This record gives sequence, C-alpha cells and structure tokens, in this order.
Amino acid sequence: MKRPVAYIAGTGKGIPAHVMTNHDFAAIGIETSHEWIVERSGIHERHIAKAETGCSLGSEAARQAMQRAGVDAGEIDVIVVSTATPDRLLPATAVDIQAEIGASRAAAFDISAACSGWLYALTVAEGMMAAGTGETFLVIAAEKMSAITDWTDRSTCVLFGDGAGAVVLKRSEGAHANRGILSAYMRSDGTLADLLYRPNGGSTTPFSAEVLADRSHYVKMSGREVFKHAVRSMADACDRALDGAKMSGSDIDLLIPHQANVRIIEATAKHASIPMEKVYVNVDRYGNTSSASIPIALEEVVESGRVRDGSRILMVAFGAGFTWASMVVRL
Repeated sequence: MKRPVAYIAGTGKGIPAHVMTNHDFAAIGIETSHEWIVERSGIHERHIAKAETGCSLGSEAARQAMQRAGVDAGEIDVIVVSTATPDRLLPATAVDIQAEIGASRAAAFDISAACSGWLYALTVAEGMMAAGTGETFLVIAAEKMSAITDWTDRSTCVLFGDGAGAVVLKRSEGAHANRGILSAYMRSDGTLADLLYRPNGGSTTPFSAEVLADRSHYVKMSGREVFKHAVRSMADACDRALDGAKMSGSDIDLLIPHQANVRIIEATAKHASIPMEKVYVNVDRYGNTSSASIPIALEEVVESGRVRDGSRILMVAFGAGFTWASMVVRL
C-alpha cells in the first residue's frame, strides 16, 4: 500500500431547490408510474435545476468544502471540475467557478469522463500534487443532466437528476500523514461508446434545425447492455482498488458506489462481499446525477457522522465511454 499523497480535508454539495417526484411525470405526459420507476431503478425523486447552473451548484459545493477544510479561496492552487454538462462549451465551467468563488490564483480546468469523472478528477489532482503543482486543490463535480435529457423518452428521463459535490484536497503530511487516497484504478472502453451517448450536437454534427427536430442531441441509452457492463466493470474495479490498498471487503467501513440504479449497487456490494448496511444509497432521493453522485453521497455521510477521521471508504463508478473507476480512501 502506497503512502498517501493527498487527503480529503473538506466536503460540500450543491443541490437544486426543485424536487421532481415520480408522480410528477404524469403532468408532462409520460406514461409511467411510481411503482414502475422504483422497481427498475430504486428512484423516488430527483432534484431538477431551474434557476441554478453548473457554476452556481459547483460554487455552492466548493464554498461548503472550503469552509469545512478551513481554507479560503486565495489558498486554492488548482480547481479540477468533472462535468458532462458544461454550462457552455467554451470556456470551461471550472474557470466560471473560479471567478464566482474568487480563487484568483488558481489554475482551473474541466475533465469529461461521464459518471466516473469525479474519481478520474481526484486521481488527476493527486498526481498533480505528487508532481509539486500545488498544495491545495478543489475537486468538483457539477452536473445538470436535465439539460441533456429527452423529456419525451420514458426509458431515460426518469433516471437523471442535477447536483454538485466537491472536496478540498490537501497534502498528506504531519498529523494527516496516514490519511488520504490509498489506491486508485481507472479504465475505459471506447468500442462501447454508442451504448450510452449523445449522437449529435458536437463539432462533428453541430446543432441544426434537423438535430433539434430529431432530438439527437439528447442522451440515448441501451439500458440492458449498460446494466450488464456496469455490473461487470464495477465489480472488477472494486477488486482492483482493494488489491491496490492491500485490503478486502471486510476492511472497508463504507462503500459509496455511483448512484445510477439500486440493482447495480446491490450487485456491486455482493461481489465485494460488503453487506448492504455498509453501503451508502441515496439514489432514491437524487436519481442519477452522473459524476456528482459520489461526492454528494460523500458529503452526506461526513455531515451525518456516519464516517469519521480514519474511516476507510471504497468508491466506485461506471459511466458513458464506457469509463469506470474506483478508489480507496482513509478519511
């Protein structure tokens, strides 16, 4: 097990005010039911951004994480933002957040790895810290999935929600020398990209009247195939992260999986031999918030006291690309 380079010094989240329940879909003409959605996904409700943006949600999460870490904006060296739903295509959402929170001396950039993106971002930030790029990092996931969801497609529109989560990373030294990231694993398979993707609206096929009319700029998903690959890949990722940390499932105090589907969560926990009472689930309240799901969940378990300094947490995600990632951290 490697010596930790970076530890999580503070957590935060930003959640839209508007709550959309399963019962609300009837009002927009979707033929579904609360029971049908819960049976297939475990989702009861989700938060949908109205006035909020990725920048505003990410900034809220960042401020909360900085307050809990006891740092101010002037101390931030680097801001890394994971998002599949940037507020605009140019510039990065990270620089808008930088301006909003007043982190004037920070470098800021976005990465895109879909639902796995925040774990990718943490790994990138840790590597930059190890290379001496900075001492204090903000790692944020900010997602407005409602903006890329086809609200006429029952198979996808019931699944997604909006939100943001953030952590402050600081160097693992002194009293914090044994806290931090113990192992990390990342993989991808671009040959499967067309199973979960947005066909058009990028630079290859830019927005046009035709693209808007055929709704091909929204998320398209082959649900059964995605489910199969998600279970297999998240199980493998758990094994890799545990091996890297020289641990087994019994050493883990809490599993925080990507919150996409409760059946995927249950299958992942079973493979890792982690009982469900040691698994954090909030998909019922938020739906799938893409890369924001794990940092939102992390903030909730820290804020509620379910974990504390020294707790060992396994985090694992799977998303479009396909991408998947895992990490073991000691708080």
